[in-house]
Formats: sequence, structure tokens, C-alpha cells
Amino acid sequence: MSRLVHKPSQRLGHVLALSFGAGLSPVWPGTVGAVVGLVLAAGLAMLSVPLQIAGLAALFVVGVWASGVVADATGTEDPQIVVIDESFGAAAVVLALPAEPLWWIAGFVAFRAFDILKPFPVNWAHDKVTGGMGIMLDDAAAALYAILVLCPIAWFLAS
Repeated sequence: MSRLVHKPSQRLGHVLALSFGAGLSPVWPGTVGAVVGLVLAAGLAMLSVPLQIAGLAALFVVGVWASGVVADATGTEDPQIVVIDESFGAAAVVLALPAEPLWWIAGFVAFRAFDILKPFPVNWAHDKVTGGMGIMLDDAAAALYAILVLCPIAWFLAS
């Protein structure tokens, strides 16, 4: 990081943006961050749907702030170490699916695929929206794609 982190709020922003250290993984930090999202989803899955949505909304807002802190500190638009966006996206996808291991695996894979491939408007959010909002928004769009693909299949198979 190019700038030292002095304030406690900046340190907290780094810890959260890096999903408690997952962003420091030497291999596939985004995928490791998405695994953290599965852990978060497992905790949220025990709650009612309104509380799950509130938890995801809170994670998104915190992610915008924390991502912005790290982007400012590093002088980088989308630092590779910031993975709270992947944690949010993976959690959002799997919570929208049946709580079964195969669906969660499918959700994880679909989310990562859309996040990496960045079809429109994921690529637009990634390229045009700046700061913490941009970092979080492209992963929210990738999560939405995964949900729109997998939820109808889950519904059809359950019928």
C-alpha cells in the first residue's frame, strides 16, 4: 500500500475491505473472498429473509465505504486486495438459492464466472462508476446475473 494507515477507522476499513485478510491470498484473492461470502451466507441463512436482506444491504454499504478507504489509501481504482465485493456477491447469490450444497456450489461458480467475464452492464459498472460504489456495484451486477440464471432453474426443478 502506498500510504500508511494511521486512523483506527482506516485500519477497520482495510480489515473489512480485505474480508478479514482473504484479499491477501497469494492465489485467486477474489475467489478466496467469495468463499468468505459463503461463510457469511451460512450465518445469514439462519435468519429470516427480511433480516438476510438487511444484512446484505448493510454489507453493501459497509463495502462501499471500506473499498473506498482502501482505494484512496492505495491510489488504485480497484485494488486487487479488496475482496469484500466478492464476499457480498457470493453471499447474495447463494442466499437467493435453495439451501443445498449443490445449489450453493452452482451459485458460487456462476457468480465467479459473471464477475470474471463481466458482461454488460457488469463491465459498464466496472469501467464507469468510480470509488467504493464502483468496486461494489460491478459485483452486485454479477450477482444479479447469477441469480437471474439460477433461480428460474431452481424454481423449475422444484415444481
